[in-house]
Amino acid sequence: MANNIKGFSESAKGFTKSPLGIIALFIVLVYGFASLVVSLGKNLDNNVAPLIYFLVIFPVIVFFGFLWLVVKHSKKLYGPSDFKDEDNFVKMQMVAAKSLVAATAKQPNSTINSELSQKQIEKIFELVSRTSKREQINSLENKILWVDDNPDNNIYERKAFESQGIEFDIALTTDGAMTLLKTFKYAAIISDMGRKEGAQEGYVLLEKVRKMGLNIPFFIYAGSNLPEHKIMAKERDAQGTTNRADELYKMVMDAITD
Repeated sequence: MANNIKGFSESAKGFTKSPLGIIALFIVLVYGFASLVVSLGKNLDNNVAPLIYFLVIFPVIVFFGFLWLVVKHSKKLYGPSDFKDEDNFVKMQMVAAKSLVAATAKQPNSTINSELSQKQIEKIFELVSRTSKREQINSLENKILWVDDNPDNNIYERKAFESQGIEFDIALTTDGAMTLLKTFKYAAIISDMGRKEGAQEGYVLLEKVRKMGLNIPFFIYAGSNLPEHKIMAKERDAQGTTNRADELYKMVMDAITD
C-alpha cells in the first residue's frame, strides 16, 4: 500500500509540470474519490442516482472542455518539461531566421555582401529569437490570409511564419479574398498593392474588408517603403505597410501574439 501511494505521488509530480498533466491529474483524482465513495460509502441506496449521473456526465464535460482548450489555447497546454531538449525549438528559430534572410536576399535593394547586410542578418536572428518566445496567438485562428497574384514571390516569407505554427490561405484576387473572408476567420490579412485588377488593389481590398465590419489586422507587402506610403496606409486603417520581409514579420507577429 505504501509503495502504491509513493508511486502515485511520484507520478503526480510529473503531471504537475504542465497544464495538460494537471488536467489529467484532476480527472484521475475525481474518479478516484468517486470510486472510494462507491466502495466505502454507506447508505448510498437513496443517493446513488446523483452519483451515477455525475459519473456519466463528467466525461462529456471534460471532453468538450478539452476540445475548447485545444481549439483556443493549444499552445498553453504544454509546459517547458514537455520538450525533452531544445533541439526542436532551435530548429524552429533557425528555419524562421533563414527564411527571412533568404526573403531579404532576393529583394532588389538587398546588399548581401556588405557590412550592413551582416548587421541586418544579426537583427533578423534577434527578432526571431524574441518572437519565438511568445506563447499565444491572440486570434481564435492561427491562419493568415495572404492576397497576391504572384504567391511564389513570397515563399520564404510564408515559410518563416509557418515555422511558428501559422498557416495560410492564398487568394489571387480581391474577389477570391472576399469569398474566403465570408467563410473563414483569420488572425491577419497580408496583401500586395498592385495586381491585374488595379494599381491600388490592396487599398480596394482593405476598403471592402472594413465595410464588412471586420477589424482584422491588415498589412500591405508591396514594393514601396516610403514614409508617405506608410502614412497613407495608416490613414486608410491598415496596420502597416512595408517592402521588407523582416519588418513584415515583426509587424504581423506583434499584432497576432501576446
